[in-house]
Amino acid sequence: MLIGVIAGIVGLALGVFGVLAFNLSERQRKEIVDVGEPTLPDGAAEVLSVVGKAFVVVDTVDGVVRASPAAYAYGLVRGHTVVHRQLLEMTGRVRRDGVIEERQLELPRGPFGQGAIIVQVRVAPLGEEYILLLADDRTEITRTEEIRNDFVANVSHELKTPVGAISLLAEALEASPDDEEAVRRFAKRMHKESARLAALVQDIIELSRLQGADIVQQGHPVQLGAVLTEAVDRCKLPAEAKNIRVVLGNGADCVVFGDADLLVTAFRNLIDNAIRYSPENTTVGVGVRVKDGLVAVSVTDRGDGMTEEEQERVFERFYRVDAARSRHTGGTGLGLSIVKHVVSNHGGEVSVWSQPGQGSTFTVRLPEMDRGEAGTTAAVGPRAAQGTENKQDAGSGVPEQGVTA
Repeated sequence: MLIGVIAGIVGLALGVFGVLAFNLSERQRKEIVDVGEPTLPDGAAEVLSVVGKAFVVVDTVDGVVRASPAAYAYGLVRGHTVVHRQLLEMTGRVRRDGVIEERQLELPRGPFGQGAIIVQVRVAPLGEEYILLLADDRTEITRTEEIRNDFVANVSHELKTPVGAISLLAEALEASPDDEEAVRRFAKRMHKESARLAALVQDIIELSRLQGADIVQQGHPVQLGAVLTEAVDRCKLPAEAKNIRVVLGNGADCVVFGDADLLVTAFRNLIDNAIRYSPENTTVGVGVRVKDGLVAVSVTDRGDGMTEEEQERVFERFYRVDAARSRHTGGTGLGLSIVKHVVSNHGGEVSVWSQPGQGSTFTVRLPEMDRGEAGTTAAVGPRAAQGTENKQDAGSGVPEQGVTA
């Protein structure tokens, strides 16, 4: 009997001890969890939520405590780690000196380093143990400023050449009033330089107009056949001067949405470029193919062709494959840039295929309007469309018959 009582007391004591040990363990576990959960200074989270910029908060060992979705989208943070060494160096200096630091950085974007993002970064202490990084994406603004500055510098340089030439020729004319042959020669050269200057000014005006064009709001259905016929017709004189046939193939009776005048300008520039770089007594082909809702217009020349490096840069403003030859032919270096802008504004793309010695083919792809949508409201463009008789596949780029200039 006594043994049973003693065993009961021992069992009760063990049970009580077990419950106490369990409760103590739970309290310790909760305390550990609470300690491990990072806390920001009062009000910091609320301010960060409305700051309007990408932000990252790091602790004393540069571990990410909190980051905005934009910080992940910009590629500044991956998991709980700050990706870029430059940002970690800034946090280290701010932690050491306690002085706010601000810099503009160009950082690789994405895990493979493809592409870059330009960010204005401000790093400051947050409380006693955290560092705050604020990042503002300045990529587009910076690139726009660079393009504008380059454009102004290039325009200034390009304008100096014809203006200077005209000034010198005028002085030469003034000094040779009795030399009829010299007067005719200088006058002819002045006419050429003034035409080049006028072409450059016109191209600059076209680029300025493109920047203000809103195709979505101002566009309308456009008959591509009328646009291409007008573009071919505008290139008639330079083609005749070199005895070059410009041949427009079939398939241009489709409708696209956009600005007819801008499209004429783009295709005229492509055809004019092909004529400039083609030898005399050759053919420039303008082919059209419609497939899968896209209209592809190809302009093929028989020029010297381009290397891969030249193809990558050919759509840049003022870039010339052969600067000396472009000056001789009167090119401004803006034509293909205008083409790219026009096509881009119309939701399309332009590409080039070329090989040295085998000529070049520039292809413009535009979305085709549904014939039901276009109906009978399609604008015929600047001029009435002309019929074509070519029976060859227009996508070949150099049809044998058709509308010629």
